[in-house]
Amino acid sequence: MAFSRSMHRFYYSQTESSIYCILEKCKSMKQLKLIHSRTILEGLMSQPNVYSKIISFCCTHEAGDMRYARCVLESIPEPNIFVWNTMIKGYSRINSTENMIRMYKEMLRSSIKLDNYTFPFLLKGFTCEVDLDCGKGVHAHVCKFGFDSNEYVNHMLIHMYCLCGQLDIARGVFELSSKSDVIFWNEMISAYNRRKCFEESRKLFYAMEENQVLPTSVTLVSVLSACAELKDLYTGRRIHQYINDCRVESSLSLENALINLYATCGEMGVAVDIFASLRNRDAVSWTIIVKGFVRSAQLDLAREYFDLMPERDCVSWTAMIDGYIKANRFKEVLELFREMQAANVKPDKYTMVSILSACAHLGALELGEWIKAYMDKNSIIYDVHLLNALIDMYFKCGSVENALEVFRKMVLKDKFTWTGMIVGLAINGHGKEALSMFSKMLEASEMPDEITYIGVLSACTHSGLVNEGRMFFARMIVDHDIKLNVAHYGCMVDLLGRAGKLMEAYEVVKNMPIKPNSIVWGSLLSACRVQKNVDMAETVAKRLLQLEPDNGSAYILLCNIYATCKRWNSLHEVRNLMMVKGIKKIPGCSLIEMNGMVHEFVAGDQSHS
Repeated sequence: MAFSRSMHRFYYSQTESSIYCILEKCKSMKQLKLIHSRTILEGLMSQPNVYSKIISFCCTHEAGDMRYARCVLESIPEPNIFVWNTMIKGYSRINSTENMIRMYKEMLRSSIKLDNYTFPFLLKGFTCEVDLDCGKGVHAHVCKFGFDSNEYVNHMLIHMYCLCGQLDIARGVFELSSKSDVIFWNEMISAYNRRKCFEESRKLFYAMEENQVLPTSVTLVSVLSACAELKDLYTGRRIHQYINDCRVESSLSLENALINLYATCGEMGVAVDIFASLRNRDAVSWTIIVKGFVRSAQLDLAREYFDLMPERDCVSWTAMIDGYIKANRFKEVLELFREMQAANVKPDKYTMVSILSACAHLGALELGEWIKAYMDKNSIIYDVHLLNALIDMYFKCGSVENALEVFRKMVLKDKFTWTGMIVGLAINGHGKEALSMFSKMLEASEMPDEITYIGVLSACTHSGLVNEGRMFFARMIVDHDIKLNVAHYGCMVDLLGRAGKLMEAYEVVKNMPIKPNSIVWGSLLSACRVQKNVDMAETVAKRLLQLEPDNGSAYILLCNIYATCKRWNSLHEVRNLMMVKGIKKIPGCSLIEMNGMVHEFVAGDQSHS
């Protein structure tokens, strides 16, 4: 109605001021075209301010149309600098870099004198590495036309280089600029955070203090994020004091950043105190607290706060699910996912990675297949992390063919994809195929890591390839400069022990440059049982029990060895010792999936229906 009344007045007044009034109320291209046609009929289009207003609407309004703006521009005999700048701003707004550059070139050909707004509008349109060459060209023009001393232009140069991932060049521009404006510092600190250069963010904050530039809440949120990543409580507490001294106005985002810092650094008491003092808490505040308790392994407290949340989004559900994953409580993961579905909260790819991980650990293939169908139905985008989780689930559920099919269809493969395939094939008894996959990984110029070699050595173990295992064990250091860890030695001991080479395995353990753990000694003890070598078994068991005096498995293995060799007196001595120490064998556990539910059975337990 307001627009109709304004049009009515315009029909009778036909003045320049009345068209400004009606253009202010314009909300759509349909209305703009109506005004435009009327201005042409009334001969008002010769007024520069009139066509500037029309072009401005097309370029800056949500309902604007850049094609229409272009048509209007071409009808103007001599567009002024404001119109050219507005057109560049419009193309920048819709991310039409090609048209923006074309407009800038036309502007130069028209011999228009550039002003302080031309380059900032232009530079704002370069947002990724693809635009870098054009951005550098515009930077050259900034220097050529004498705008390199303009602070606003320099800020946009820094912004452009940061978005394009050129932090060194951005830092160069920053160093040549006036450092009195906090916006420059905020831009650089945020850029370093995005690139995970948190040490540089912290250094800049200290340099900022030396230059006596007062930080804003934006500065402190960025620096607190860096401190959380660096586990730097000292700097974090200094910033907290800034806020307490009212040197910077507090805000919810700043308080959340403080809570996150203390929660990440394990100071949950302080984090909860700040959280409790908040008058208005948002979903971020609640989620940070839940994540903090999850991180500090206080899962019950995490669940308590999670249940108290007024609104739970996908991030908070995923945080709680990840907590159960880290605590190896996989059945609760699936129960929580069902609750999430009942609450009509749509999961994202991060949630699905955790759910697939739970299915993998439980061996719940049927449920894992349902999860895949769910992802397909809900159009969840498969990235490399999600596909890696799917491969891991199939392998751990024994579905080798399905894992191979997913792998074959993958367009992008990373180091973890190849490693997952090698380990998965190895644990499913396909040792030679695992080694073949390792060769293909090297052909694809993907560098293996220590986990990859655990898979390779396991493949040799499962296939009895002793010579190949020795070769790979040596090549780890020579070819790929991988530092041997206790897991690699454990694999070699297992490989040699299964092949009956007990003395060689024992020599490997004795000559280890790092202290062997219970897993290494346990592997050797298992090999002694298979080879019925009582003397070595007694020596190994003694070393194992020195590390873990209450290790029930070591006593059981020793008993089995004595029974196999019919050394009954020794067997009774060990059993009596177990009774005196109160050591019991951990009961065996089996899992079975029926109708999408995972049921657990423990040896000797008759309570399950």
